[in-house]
Amino acid sequence: MYIFVLKRLGLAVAVALTVSAISFSLLYMAGDPAIAIAGENADSDTIAMITQQYGFDRPMIVQYWDWLSKAASGDLGQSWYFNLPVTELIADRLHVTMTLGFLAISFALILAIPMGVAAAVKPNSLVDRAALFISVVGQAIPSFWFGLILIVIFSIRLGLVPASGSDHWQNFILPTVVLGYYATPAIMRLTRAGMLEVLSSDYIRTARAKGLSTRKVLFKHALRNAVIPVISLAAVQMGFMLGGSVVVESIFALHGAGFLAWESISRNDLPTMQALILIFSMFYISFTFLADILNAWMDPRLRVGG
Repeated sequence: MYIFVLKRLGLAVAVALTVSAISFSLLYMAGDPAIAIAGENADSDTIAMITQQYGFDRPMIVQYWDWLSKAASGDLGQSWYFNLPVTELIADRLHVTMTLGFLAISFALILAIPMGVAAAVKPNSLVDRAALFISVVGQAIPSFWFGLILIVIFSIRLGLVPASGSDHWQNFILPTVVLGYYATPAIMRLTRAGMLEVLSSDYIRTARAKGLSTRKVLFKHALRNAVIPVISLAAVQMGFMLGGSVVVESIFALHGAGFLAWESISRNDLPTMQALILIFSMFYISFTFLADILNAWMDPRLRVGG
C-alpha cells in the first residue's frame, strides 16, 4: 500500500508541475503582459518601463521559476486590477466556491446513486427509463440556461428562494441544484452499469442462495463493489465543479473564486488568472489522488496494478 501511495504521489507532483508550466506559458503567450498592464493606448516608453519593472524581458524559464518558487511559499503575486495580494483575494472568496462545490457533489451523489441502483435492480422498467431520461436531460441542458429557468420559476414567480448573493444558506440552493445536476448523469450511468455487472456475478448469486435479504445483498455486497469507480468519477466531477463554477457563480452573483476568475479574465489580471488556474488544478489533482488511495484501500487488487 505504501508503494502504491508513493507512486500516486509522485505522479500527482509531476502532473502539478506540468500543469503549472503549461498554464504559465499559455497565459504569457496570449499577449504582452506589459500592454495588459499599461493599456492598449500606452506609448512605447511606458510599455518598455513596465516590461523592465516587472521583469518581463527575462527568459521565460527564469520568470516561471521565480513565480513557482514564490507560489510554493504562498506568495501568488499582486493583482494588477485590484492592487491587492492575490493570496488575500482568493482567500476571501475561495470558501464560497468550496461550499458550493461540496454541496453540489453531495446533491449529485444523493440523487444519482439511488437512481442508478433502482435502474439496475429493474432494468428496462419504467424506473430505468425514467432514470435514463433524467440523465439525458441533465446532459442536454446548458447550465446557464437551467440556472436562468430556475431563477425565473423559484425566485421571480414563486419567491421561494433568493436569486443572488452568498450571505445566507438559501442563496446556495439554486446554484447547488444547477451545478449538482450537471454531474448527476455520469454518476447515475456509472452506478447503473456497475450494479448490473456486480448483480450478475457469482458471489451475489451465492449470497442470494444463502437466503440473505435483498436489502443486504444490494447495499452490503453489491453496492460496495459497484461504487468503487463512482468514487473516482466523483473526485473528477468535484474538480470540474470547482473549475466550472465560473458560469454558475456569474449567473447567481456568488462572489466566489469562480466569479473572481471571470473578473480577472475580463480585466486581463494575469497574476490572478495564473493563481486561480494553479489552485483549481491542485484541487483537481488532490481529489483524484485521494480517490485513488480510497479505491486501493477498498479494492486491494488495484494496488497490484498501480
